[in-house]
Amino acid sequence: MRRRDFVTLLGGATAGWPIAAHAQQPAMPVIGFMRNTSAAASAPVLGALRQGLSESGYIEGQNVTIEYRWAEGHDDRLPRLAADLVQHHCSVIIGGGNAAALAAKAATTTTPIVFATGDDPIQLGLVASLNRPGGNVTGVFFYSGGTLISKQLELLHELLPKGILVGILVNPTSPISTSQIRDAQAAAPALGQQLHILNASSERDIDTAFVTLAQKRADALINLGNALFFGYRDRIVGLAASHKVPAMYDVRDYVADGGLMSYGASITDAYRQVGVYTGRILKGTKPSDLPVMVPTRYEFVINLKTAKALGLDIPAKLLALTDEVIE
Repeated sequence: MRRRDFVTLLGGATAGWPIAAHAQQPAMPVIGFMRNTSAAASAPVLGALRQGLSESGYIEGQNVTIEYRWAEGHDDRLPRLAADLVQHHCSVIIGGGNAAALAAKAATTTTPIVFATGDDPIQLGLVASLNRPGGNVTGVFFYSGGTLISKQLELLHELLPKGILVGILVNPTSPISTSQIRDAQAAAPALGQQLHILNASSERDIDTAFVTLAQKRADALINLGNALFFGYRDRIVGLAASHKVPAMYDVRDYVADGGLMSYGASITDAYRQVGVYTGRILKGTKPSDLPVMVPTRYEFVINLKTAKALGLDIPAKLLALTDEVIE
């Protein structure tokens, strides 16, 4: 066969080959998502995350893939889950909660990490500062310390002016648990309140805490913000209802699930912002160039159906302060 005939034959054959054989399409970027809760408990924040990604031009399954890892309430599983995501060559790893974020940071110094946490990221050692996070980590910090707890106690006092004893549910394994308790103890005396600290770092501890709360005949409860508690929010809301304890929470999701009231930053909006930041990183922005975001809006939410079940009349003054009333 002459060379020209061979070339012609080869050209005719290649004309029918898939275009991909000539120019490979780039693979979809992979986002790693890890949290110490379950997939079911994280449904609201996942919806918000996907919204933030879509605002940045990324739709799961179309132009981005998400690898999910769940610790199911067992923080000791997180380092292994983080290492697994690193081995999957994720473009970005999202750490939901301080434990997940810390595990991700320990697993890699190169893969970009975006966190969502209610704990101080500087105190945790995640970032050097809020404005200049440095390294490969940035994210959203939605807790505001003493100001938040003081306001929660104040709102409880408006609802229960004769309520003296307030239980404080706190996770002692949280790096900020000591400062949370200190802030609550500093604010309570001016309102004539006494506090009883209830430590819980597992589902069993939560059950025990409510037994103690009933034994102490506490007038009310404040559920201090923590990723573990958020994962067990249905359990906590149910126990508060069965023990007939008026409870204050840090995020709206508890109230939407039947809790009495909440005051704090929107955790779903925080995860929407995480999605936006993740999209920016996928487009080339370095985490060190993205300042840690802090909440700009706080919301006060009351569930009137729950108030009625507890036999409580919500004062008009308190209703006037609400951002949302759930009926």
